[in-house]
Amino acid sequence: MAAPPTILVFDSGLGGLTVLREIVRARPDARYVYVADDAFFPYGHHGEEEIIARVVPLLGELIGRHTPDLVVIACNTASTLVMSHLRDAYDLPFVGTVPAIKPACASSKTKRVSVLGTKGTVKREYTKKLIHDFGQGCEVTLVGSGELASLAEAALSGQDVSDVDIAAELAPCFVDGAARTDTVVLACTHYPLLLDRLVKLAPWPVDWIDPAPAIARRVSDLLGPPGDSRDEAGAEMLFTSNRPHRLSRALMPFFGGRVPA
Repeated sequence: MAAPPTILVFDSGLGGLTVLREIVRARPDARYVYVADDAFFPYGHHGEEEIIARVVPLLGELIGRHTPDLVVIACNTASTLVMSHLRDAYDLPFVGTVPAIKPACASSKTKRVSVLGTKGTVKREYTKKLIHDFGQGCEVTLVGSGELASLAEAALSGQDVSDVDIAAELAPCFVDGAARTDTVVLACTHYPLLLDRLVKLAPWPVDWIDPAPAIARRVSDLLGPPGDSRDEAGAEMLFTSNRPHRLSRALMPFFGGRVPA
């Protein structure tokens, strides 16, 4: 029996767990290594060259240690900066995470879309080019949140996070007028961790666009047909700060019910 494929999922923190969850559903046969670069979190507080200089060699170390068959960069900020560098440096498939502007603009009925991301992601030329190429006549509002990723991490870790704090980060997404916002792109993988509360706190209903299912489909396509080795496939959770995760119960749903080592 062939060994299960190893998929390494990398993010600045815990947000990439929302991408991992969809990939595990698509590929329960795989072994998973999830790496949270918490020693450098949040990426939105660092400059572009700093992030490239940090992530490219770090991924090289992780690839050498874990020999994955495929790497997922489950972070919009990193993906908009490092994908070309990683593909030039390492000979294996990489799948990135970028703002889902194309499907959001294609589905919007009012033609008013908001992109909710980190401050770094929404100011990048990459994001602006996506709007230029795929905006389809939509008015696109870019909303850079300085705190929502940290609030999502705190909530997953069991800390109390107030509705007031979340609503303050969310409010600029909702533009009223002749055409009202009807679609919000979640352009940070941390934000779906708070999706239930985002829905509750929204001033009116909108479509929330999460790229994770599309990423999972891409990963599965690149790996080829799944095997039947689920019982042998394990899971591992690593922090670059080397702290123990102590989150086994909270993390199990993201790992498909497995307890990450």
